[in-house]
Amino acid sequence: MSTFSTLTCKQERQRQEEEDVKLVWSPETASKAYIETVKSSELFKQSSVAEFVSAMAAGWDAKLIVETWSRGGAISTSIGLSIARNHTKGRHVCIVPNEESKSEYVESMPRSGHSAEMIVGEPEEAMEGLQGIDFLVVDSSVTEFARILRAAKLGHKGAVLMRKNASSRVALDFRWRGVLGQESRIVRSVFLPVGQGLDMAHVGARGGELARRNGKSRWIKHVDRKSGEEFVFRK
Repeated sequence: MSTFSTLTCKQERQRQEEEDVKLVWSPETASKAYIETVKSSELFKQSSVAEFVSAMAAGWDAKLIVETWSRGGAISTSIGLSIARNHTKGRHVCIVPNEESKSEYVESMPRSGHSAEMIVGEPEEAMEGLQGIDFLVVDSSVTEFARILRAAKLGHKGAVLMRKNASSRVALDFRWRGVLGQESRIVRSVFLPVGQGLDMAHVGARGGELARRNGKSRWIKHVDRKSGEEFVFRK
């Protein structure tokens, strides 16, 4: 085998290993979940947040989808996440604060033809048994939403976090870094004018574990002080 072929094989193995430890986007799965949720939303006449969230959860192939819900909230997001779960063959868990919320949720979901696992309790307690969350949706209009984010045990491949109702007064001063901590690698975050505001963050795989374990190279960013030009290279 030539030197070129050997290098090509090594690069392909490295690429595959890197893919194995991070979330990988599938536009086809996202599209299927989106279309199915659109059809459900037409029946229930609820907001476009459900379609977007469903497409994101399915597109990122989330195996553990978690959301928070409380009494009086819209059920459409749960329907969308349940549809996404069907496409990813994963779990969809809904955390509610009390028995009243649980009763209303359990009564509402069957009407849509969908369901979710239920956990009742305080955020820290509820999150205790949920290891490796890939996709998390919280309601920013609920005061304890930041506690839920802090308590979440994210997957080693990274995770996608979403705050719905992000335009509420309670959420105006929110900063992802302030809640998740400096040890979390936020790949990107974006605020979208969907529904009452949708704030999304993609958290990268934990601390570059693969690179450290296998002695792989890592990306370094350098900014030239004189020109202001930014350079990205591997070390």
